[in-house]
Amino acid sequence: MKFLGKLIAWVLIAVLVVIIAFYFLVQTRWGAKQVSGWISDNSDYQLTFDAIDHRFSSPSHILLKNVTFGRDGKPATLDAKTVDIGLSSRQFTDPLHADAIILQDGTLNLSPATAPLAIRADRLQLINMAFNSPETGWDLSAQRVTGGVSPWLPEAGNVLGSKADIMMSAGSLTLNGVPASNVLIQGSIDHNNVNLSTIGADLARGSLTGTARRNADGGWIVDSLQMNDIRLQSDKTLADFFAPLTTVPSLQINRLDVTDAQLQGPDWAIIDLDLSLRDLTLSKQDWQSQGGKLSMNASEFIYGSLHLNDPILNAEFSPQGVALRQFTSRWEGGMIRTSGNWLRDGKTLVLDDFALAGLEYTLPPNWKQLWMTQLPPWLQGVTINRLNASRNLVIDIDPAFPWQLTALDGYGSYLQVAKNRQWGIWGGAGGLNAAAGTFNRVDVRRPSIKLNANASTVNISELSAFTEKGLLEATATVSQLPQRQLNVSLNGRGVPLTILQQWGWPALPISGDGNVQLTASGTLQADAPLKPSVNGQLRAVNMSKQQVTQTMRGGVVSGGNEGSVPVVSPSPQPSP
Repeated sequence: MKFLGKLIAWVLIAVLVVIIAFYFLVQTRWGAKQVSGWISDNSDYQLTFDAIDHRFSSPSHILLKNVTFGRDGKPATLDAKTVDIGLSSRQFTDPLHADAIILQDGTLNLSPATAPLAIRADRLQLINMAFNSPETGWDLSAQRVTGGVSPWLPEAGNVLGSKADIMMSAGSLTLNGVPASNVLIQGSIDHNNVNLSTIGADLARGSLTGTARRNADGGWIVDSLQMNDIRLQSDKTLADFFAPLTTVPSLQINRLDVTDAQLQGPDWAIIDLDLSLRDLTLSKQDWQSQGGKLSMNASEFIYGSLHLNDPILNAEFSPQGVALRQFTSRWEGGMIRTSGNWLRDGKTLVLDDFALAGLEYTLPPNWKQLWMTQLPPWLQGVTINRLNASRNLVIDIDPAFPWQLTALDGYGSYLQVAKNRQWGIWGGAGGLNAAAGTFNRVDVRRPSIKLNANASTVNISELSAFTEKGLLEATATVSQLPQRQLNVSLNGRGVPLTILQQWGWPALPISGDGNVQLTASGTLQADAPLKPSVNGQLRAVNMSKQQVTQTMRGGVVSGGNEGSVPVVSPSPQPSP
């Protein structure tokens, strides 16, 4: 019995010596290489580390140094200077579930290609780590990350697990190309629901704070978001800049406040923007609201050739549409002001009043093409209940027929200026008058026009102007039917007989001042030239009682006096 007892004692001592030897041996570089090689050969992972360190002052912790870890055939998931693994009694029943995993001074790459991971922990903690999440809808890269996930239970397609609390801070972060610094995020994950109770960051030389939630369907709810002193420059167009808002199923904004922001892109800019938005949901290229509000102002708004100074906008949202309480801005040296409603039923904009004052506006070279371009689907029609224009200067520099109106005043009532997504004058009454005008280098005084329109006809009841020595008066009608039939009747008394030559009629065989009578008709179809459709007759008599009568057929004057038809005419309007 004594011999058996001694044998057992020596065996125990030998086992203890082996354990002690293994304990010290495994903490050498050779031992670390053997352990990591065994794990790599007997699992689906590749693991390398330089050394294992264990201290009796922290007996439940194992420290790995210079660790590289990843799945076979995939980019490395982890590259860290130190990995501290906290163990507990759980290892007897679940060896791959640690009490804590602490990653320090390295890079963590998480993407669908790296999941699922077999390792789990009650707590994953990062200290001064870089974090990358490529190949996902959120292109994320962060540096100097400190924080944790508790518990950390990674799943296939979800490296953070289905249920966890999150707290992270980052010295710098780039999300979908937008850089930020001093980032703080706190929240929780519950399957597909994400609750971010704290969001904070220094963004584009400003600051951002807020709270947000993501629903199970992927839609986001922004409970509050404040942005101050943002100075953001983008290489994207304005449409592309806001395109990410349409990539989520829905975006509900309960409260958004922007103060003193500057946003700039290649053909757009918003300077000194202050904005307050309440209760608005964007979903499926549309929006909904039960009682939202929008208030915004800026020192400048630039979009292509449009340049607004000091714009102010106040609007209210409802299921019925948008109530535009106020829009004012300085534009082209003058002021514009309007208010009204956009109605969801019919997608029409009804402006209660529209005022233009003191503008000095040169029409863009392609203004006729813009006039013919269809409006977006959300704007089927535009009606102005009251139009008021005063002291405006409008210029068209088209070399084929330049013109200018000085001190232009105007009025209108219930003018329907867009219908079925096409600009035009589809209804209502109005008039324009100016102190002076120039039409293809012909100066006139007090030009004026009065008109009324309905579904079938635009009736110009008065069109007049004083020339250097006489008076021109005309009336006209334009059909609203697809053929767009135009009829004009013009009378001139005591006017230079060369005046119509500047406007396209061929030179007359008589000269001096006199009286003229012109009747003409044609079609103003958008896709066909005017000249071949014009038929008309001109009678003229000068002060010497010399007379001439000319007839035009198909744009050609009989008797050898050929010339182009008058190009001064109402701009063609598209068919309904």
